[in-house]
Amino acid sequence: MTTTTEQMRVWTGPGILTYGFRPFFFGAAVWAALAMVFWVLMLSGHMALPTAFDPVSWHAHEFLFGYLPAVVAGFLLTAVPNWTGRLPIVGWPLGGLFGFWVMGRIAITFSEALSPFTVALLDLTMPTVLAIVIARQIVAGKNWRNLIVLGMLFALMLGNAVFHWEAAQGDYAAQGYGLRIGLGAGIMMIAVIGGRIVPSFTRNWLVKQGAETRPASPMQRLDKIALLSLLAALIAWAVLPASFIAATLLAIAGALHLARLTRWAGVYTGAEPLVAVLHVAYLLVPLGALAMAAEIMLPGMAGLGAAQHFWMGGAIGLMTLAVMTRATLGHTGQPLNAGAGTIAIYTCVLSAMVLRVAAGLWPGNAQELYWAAGLSWFVAFAGFAALYGPLLLRLAPAKKT
Repeated sequence: MTTTTEQMRVWTGPGILTYGFRPFFFGAAVWAALAMVFWVLMLSGHMALPTAFDPVSWHAHEFLFGYLPAVVAGFLLTAVPNWTGRLPIVGWPLGGLFGFWVMGRIAITFSEALSPFTVALLDLTMPTVLAIVIARQIVAGKNWRNLIVLGMLFALMLGNAVFHWEAAQGDYAAQGYGLRIGLGAGIMMIAVIGGRIVPSFTRNWLVKQGAETRPASPMQRLDKIALLSLLAALIAWAVLPASFIAATLLAIAGALHLARLTRWAGVYTGAEPLVAVLHVAYLLVPLGALAMAAEIMLPGMAGLGAAQHFWMGGAIGLMTLAVMTRATLGHTGQPLNAGAGTIAIYTCVLSAMVLRVAAGLWPGNAQELYWAAGLSWFVAFAGFAALYGPLLLRLAPAKKT
């Protein structure tokens, strides 16, 4: 039977097409940096893209439904074969899937010249094909426990479809149902998948250090209650975003996920930023829930956009960057250690979130803070592309971590 290594040895094309994380992580980082440049220029009135979306909706869409699905694709195309024992997608089929993602970014950017249906169709092609590929692997491998991952991917696709529908109706899609569904799906992905990898990677590192402390095993009773509470809160927020019930459920979910995180021994991981960053990123899930609850109960504290950026720029931005750096190092045979450059890009993402939230708290300085946040974000993802691009682009056997 052909093995993963043999399959990649047979491939003689571009090295970037030897494993799913390679094109999608590199493409996601480049787009995250480039889209931020576009956004800052649009925000300052120095650029107008030929898109049918209003500027804020374009910005929100291209982070949540442009950048995030690329990272999800890179992660799932790498992880699911390990979970199921199935062979990964390699070569031109992988290149075609990546091409569908690029096609979606072009369609959104130049959507002014296309019909809304055509734009939505082109944009949803990659996640639809990805869902089919992942579903086939899960079913063929009888890996039923990971159907929940497929469900969250479908929720992300649903949010994107609703976002397109709202934009086509002339609604302000940046604060519509589609964005809330998609953001909720992204946060649930962190809660579910992060709930597996954060304690697992922490345990592995602590064992290597000879430490006696161990994180709590995942998916105990508290974990299940916390996940269900977060799901209920996100559904309530998606349907009734300004309601007392949504605020209450978000506050409860935030408290439960803070309690969940304290059981993973994160305070002992400071010596290795590659592990510690996972805990910091997960911390932004409950902090975001609490910030959203506070903004709903006391409107105008920092603004809804600022509160949402605990999740969008913070939890999603930092967790995806943390996963991309670790997976790239692990699957290219590098030591699992964060160097100075990696620590710097983590710091830049976190700074971008803090600056964006500060813009809501101090509106008089918002313009300068937006620029500073955008610059920090750009440095983080351009930095990832520069630091990790050579590992992602060169042909080398992938290694399981």
